[in-house]
Amino acid sequence: QVQLVESRGGLVQPGGSLRLSCATSGIIFSIFTMGWYRQAPGKQRELVAVITSGRSTNYADSVKGRFTISRDNVKKTVYLQMNSLKPEDTAIYYCNAHREDRDRAYDYWGRGTQVTVSS
Repeated sequence: QVQLVESRGGLVQPGGSLRLSCATSGIIFSIFTMGWYRQAPGKQRELVAVITSGRSTNYADSVKGRFTISRDNVKKTVYLQMNSLKPEDTAIYYCNAHREDRDRAYDYWGRGTQVTVSS
């Protein structure tokens, strides 16, 4: 059974930092592209950052220079370090595991964790 479990988010003041983690089980973690997505109230879910099995990374323009995604293949965990947080970063953050082979695509999601940036 595949499980992706995000760490608890929380309330952070503008300019503050928070690190999210997502622990996985039931997948061959090292071969998956791992990503963080977020969904703010009334908005569609959007990509925040991804890291491939080869550790290439990609970020949404809105978080470049502030957020860093990383992975630990031994711990089967992906992280999102968020610095210089802004109120517009407030959202539910979701962990995603993705891979494709010749026959199908695999997508697994965590349940999400709330991050609120407010003074």
